[in-house]
Amino acid sequence: MCNCFSLAAAATSPGGGDVRAAAAAHAPGADQGGSGVTGVPAAGHIDQAELDALHRAGPWIDVHAHPGRCFLRGLPEGDGLVALLGRDDVTRATADLRAGRVAATSFATVADLRVLAVDERGLRAGREFELGEAWADHERQLDALVELGTSGQLRPILEPTDLRRSAPDDAPGMWLSCEGGDFLEGRVERLARVHARGVRSITLVHYRVNALGDIQTEAPRHGGLSDFGSQVVREMNRLGMVIDLAHATWETTRDALECSEQPVMISHSHLAAGKHAHPRLLGEEHALAVARAGGVVGAWPSGVALTSFDDFVDEVVRMVELLGAEHVAIGTDMDANYQPVMTSYREFPALALGLRERGLGREQTALVLGGSFARLFERVRSGAAGS
Repeated sequence: MCNCFSLAAAATSPGGGDVRAAAAAHAPGADQGGSGVTGVPAAGHIDQAELDALHRAGPWIDVHAHPGRCFLRGLPEGDGLVALLGRDDVTRATADLRAGRVAATSFATVADLRVLAVDERGLRAGREFELGEAWADHERQLDALVELGTSGQLRPILEPTDLRRSAPDDAPGMWLSCEGGDFLEGRVERLARVHARGVRSITLVHYRVNALGDIQTEAPRHGGLSDFGSQVVREMNRLGMVIDLAHATWETTRDALECSEQPVMISHSHLAAGKHAHPRLLGEEHALAVARAGGVVGAWPSGVALTSFDDFVDEVVRMVELLGAEHVAIGTDMDANYQPVMTSYREFPALALGLRERGLGREQTALVLGGSFARLFERVRSGAAGS
């Protein structure tokens, strides 16, 4: 749920002090409020040789994350976001990626960061953007991430071949994504501009109802994907950008699937079950529609319905049983998750072993840990105009 973003409107929202307190409570590193994390599964009979075999089977990839709270990078010292959350910690996150042998991850900007707040209903937009504000803050975030990609600390992922080149001694791979299309401000031509700077995926909507479509956590305004959202989908197809429908309602997802010529992704969610029918979770038909169109759903280790690491491993297996391993990935929302039950990239080996111990075959496990997304990325890029 990215609750650490709730600080965004603290200085301008009514009751700003309460917003700050709520944001601090949900910030990475804060008390997890009874998330019940129980640690990682025992390795059992599976040893280091099995992990090595899984690495040889394909790169490990996180399809949605904000490593080291990268959305804070580039903020001036006196900014309210820095006062509430501190500085970014990308250096620590990069070390964790190496230690966990994660080959590549999303580094996602947050399009509605400046207007998010917490109220009794949860995380939502606390105000409207000022003129040009969404684009300006997006550019600040993107500038900082592009600079990271030239620093040698991380390795830009621009094409599927960049994933295949990954080796243990490589710098971790980063592909740029944007959580929310608010920065477009009604201008579809901005997609080509951010694509030229290396952005390869956009989550159409986040916690603010923007001009593209309806979101899971607010009342519908568009009835699904808007006309502008349809333009964005078609242009992303043309450019070879992965369409991410996390946070989108079923109606928005349905419309995007009808409009898109390429498969799509829901980067971070999982299946609703019983009392855990949170708005951010997916009904079976919602998830199956994405899979049937050739897409991928990223399993999300969030405390909205999970209480332990073992719960998360079980949920990944449940998704594989419903959708097939070729349609399941891992989307951790790292460093911006709600009461996470997976808190470090150093836990990826335990996740791999846990999936094997639950009965997934080596090929299935390799697909979930990265192969399914690599296939999606290759298909979307190959479908781009002029590719």
